[in-house]
Amino acid sequence: MRLARSFSRLGTETAFEVLARARALEAQGREIVHLEIGEPDFDTPAHIRDAAKKALDAGFTHYGPSAGLPETRAAIAEHVSKTRGVSYNPEETVIVPGGKPIIFFTILALIEPGDEVIYPNPGFPIYESMISYAGGKPVPLPVQENLEWDFDTAEFERLLTSKTKLVILNSPANPTGGVMSPQTMERVLQALAKFPDAMLLSDEIYSRIVYEGQHLSPLSAPDMKKRTILLDGFSKTWAMTGWRLGYGVGPKWLIDAIAKLSTNDHSCVSSFSQIAAIAALNGPQDCVTAMVQEFKKRRDVIVQGLNSLPGITCKTPKAAFYVFPNIKGTGLTSKALADALLSEAGVACLPGTSFGALGEGYLRFSYANSVANIEKAIAAMRTALPKLSAVASQ
Repeated sequence: MRLARSFSRLGTETAFEVLARARALEAQGREIVHLEIGEPDFDTPAHIRDAAKKALDAGFTHYGPSAGLPETRAAIAEHVSKTRGVSYNPEETVIVPGGKPIIFFTILALIEPGDEVIYPNPGFPIYESMISYAGGKPVPLPVQENLEWDFDTAEFERLLTSKTKLVILNSPANPTGGVMSPQTMERVLQALAKFPDAMLLSDEIYSRIVYEGQHLSPLSAPDMKKRTILLDGFSKTWAMTGWRLGYGVGPKWLIDAIAKLSTNDHSCVSSFSQIAAIAALNGPQDCVTAMVQEFKKRRDVIVQGLNSLPGITCKTPKAAFYVFPNIKGTGLTSKALADALLSEAGVACLPGTSFGALGEGYLRFSYANSVANIEKAIAAMRTALPKLSAVASQ
């Protein structure tokens, strides 16, 4: 008995593997500071939880349509129309269990074996995993520290070919916290205009967690609606990771295809959760504002702390809740340092290579944890790093 050959092309998300190792150490009595998992440590706001409870009592416990409840699709269409400045109707939305299905289903619906897909590297690892699994050719687009975690538009233009069937953009970005500049966005859209057969997947799951400037979406540009699918959701903005609620918005022909894949895959998303999603979109937003303000405070603490450590430098991210410090000065590889920090310092983080080959020389820390725990992690690393670097130089 053996797995299908295609399974060998399937990657993973290292954050959950590191989390499991960290939990195992905690079970042994070790104290671990969790900076590995991209999950807000806040509770889901009370008005959203209350909406779910009322929905349960009101009987929203049965199957719904594969594409989502009509009222929730309408709320999403209204929200996206307002925030991106382009009109959508409910039939151009689909609700899925988390953001990942939009990545997977878009690739399955569009990509034939050998088709090229451009994606950011370092970037969310599921992009490359799903491209490879579907038989497409992953084409990494280097995201560069010296460009404030943006990318070189000349390189993007060079990578675009007649074989490009999909371009994936992620701004604000995981793992870097980078934000695409208006100039980059303009050049990207100009380049895409020369390749009308290439679709665009815009992953905007961190669109509400921005500290400097305004979020830019390619959907707001003229003529991009017909060739763009938006990925967004509720996990990050409203601390709803465990609810598994994401959505896609795009051309109806592609949304219909994703809904068909949904029928085959998971049937539908839980109905009471979708009622809670309406409360998230239409209810008070002061909870989001407060969370973002707290994240900004934590960002400043962790950036200052990392820059005070030997062999480490860290850019200040403009969005999301990640930092991606350069650790080349320690003399250790990304994986070696991440492993050592977990075992020696009790600090759980991810090697940059978890986000692609171009992540070598970096670590990713999630600052979705308290200031006190971030300071504790910095102190532990300050103690451990000289010893680890000394071992690396021998």
